[in-house]
Amino acid sequence: MLQNLLIKNYALIKELRIDPSERFNIITGETGAGKSIMLGAVGLLLGKRADTKVLLNEEEKCVIEASFHIKGHGLEEFFQQADLDYEPVTIIRREITPSGKSRAFVNDTPTTLEVLKKVSDYLVDIHSQHDNILLGENKFQLGLVDDFAQNAKVRETYLTTYQAYIKANNSYRHLLEVAQGISKEEDYMKFQLDELEKADLQEDEQATLEEELKTLENAEEIKSKLHQCLLILDREEMAVNGHIQTVASLLSQLTGISSQYETYRERIDNCLIELKDLTVDLERAQDVVEFNPERIQEVQERISLIYRLQQKHHANSIADLLDIHAELSQKVNQAENIEEELLQAKKLKENLYEELLTKGKNLSESRTGCFIGIEDATIELLKNLGMEDATLKISSRQVEPNISGIDEIDILFSANKGISPQPLKKVASGGEFSRLLFCIKYLLAQKTALPTMIFDEIDAGISGEIAIKMANMMKEMAEKHQVIAISHLPQFAAKGDAHYFVFKDNSESKAISKIKKLTQEERVLEIAKMIGGEKPTATAFENARELMTVN
Repeated sequence: MLQNLLIKNYALIKELRIDPSERFNIITGETGAGKSIMLGAVGLLLGKRADTKVLLNEEEKCVIEASFHIKGHGLEEFFQQADLDYEPVTIIRREITPSGKSRAFVNDTPTTLEVLKKVSDYLVDIHSQHDNILLGENKFQLGLVDDFAQNAKVRETYLTTYQAYIKANNSYRHLLEVAQGISKEEDYMKFQLDELEKADLQEDEQATLEEELKTLENAEEIKSKLHQCLLILDREEMAVNGHIQTVASLLSQLTGISSQYETYRERIDNCLIELKDLTVDLERAQDVVEFNPERIQEVQERISLIYRLQQKHHANSIADLLDIHAELSQKVNQAENIEEELLQAKKLKENLYEELLTKGKNLSESRTGCFIGIEDATIELLKNLGMEDATLKISSRQVEPNISGIDEIDILFSANKGISPQPLKKVASGGEFSRLLFCIKYLLAQKTALPTMIFDEIDAGISGEIAIKMANMMKEMAEKHQVIAISHLPQFAAKGDAHYFVFKDNSESKAISKIKKLTQEERVLEIAKMIGGEKPTATAFENARELMTVN
């Protein structure tokens, strides 16, 4: 139930606040006073998109906020699934900033418009003249039938299977495309994989091979230079090692004179040791280095193979080639097992399709099982509203499973005697549509637990005794639901438990829409004006009081 509504800086509304009755609320006012603007603001609160054009003052943000009493409506699980804080009195707020940014909140928790819309779908049901157009659409008609049949759980079960089937079908089709691609490339991939496997690449070998090749190609120069080093160090008559040994001997002779010379001698001994070790290493290096044309050819061929594979696979290193090897191995393995994967994917898809058909038939049977009930109840209500010759039929046909089920339905209607029922898109005047839609909504109100129902001039095209009957039916609906009706008829206005009047205030530089709750005497005056014009007669006042007392 809507406890209060606040609208600030929206269209012609500077600030408007109402605290509606929990039963039957009537909103009236002159054309253009702002009744539809209020409904537009509520639409934003329920998740519709907006831009800065809605701002009255373009330098301030627009705020629409409403609090709903939702205790006892079983919404705790939904709030938990939506990751929202559940409160018995839930506050929904929408803000549009001057920059055009839109923000939505549920109990002060920021949320998306999608979530906001899902929340509001549980709280408010708006019926307007636009529904007259929707009533001709198959999807809308299907929703009405499901609401009447109370198919929420059955349809949810179907939808879960439908989503699983779509996922499985998409996976199968993707796998089929992969299989077709793999089939074309399998031989070439195997050839590439075999080539890489025969290469037996090692991650660090390229740098090692390149260094070895450089050494092999310069073997003679290296050997010559090392030989010269050895001659200078140890093999010539004036070798470095011999001179250093002489220095060490001379310093030894001085150690008895001063400890300083002992230090020098130790240092020269260390140099001599290092040079002897270096000489040994150079001799080994000289022995290892040799000119080997066969090894040069082997290394060159190996490096050429690596370069060729890198160029072929657009790789920069052996590490990249090893990654490509692993990927090819995976693809070849997949290709070898793709048929089995396809069979399993196809089996899963087919099993889910069979399950989908079964659940679709259950949903279809639940729908068709209530057709006669809807037809009879609607016709009875239409007769009560002055359409004695009205007929209504619901036809259905089976279609391929889709998100809504396996049915397409048509509500066929005729308002006149001797005229066969036709699809709603082709028949019914505005007043007839209003009565038909209202009767359907009246029936659904007995099946749903929506806290708040809003009717926007659903009384278009009716008057007199029919209007009184519709108003009485709406008042009856208000015994189980909070009802808010925007109306231009005095018959409706007279039946409300609370009456709000929307008017324009022209006292400022810009016209502003305002709303006030009417007292009992103010209600009489307003209804009398609705009957007799701006200056109602005594008869109009008498008729107004009579309407307010007649059941």
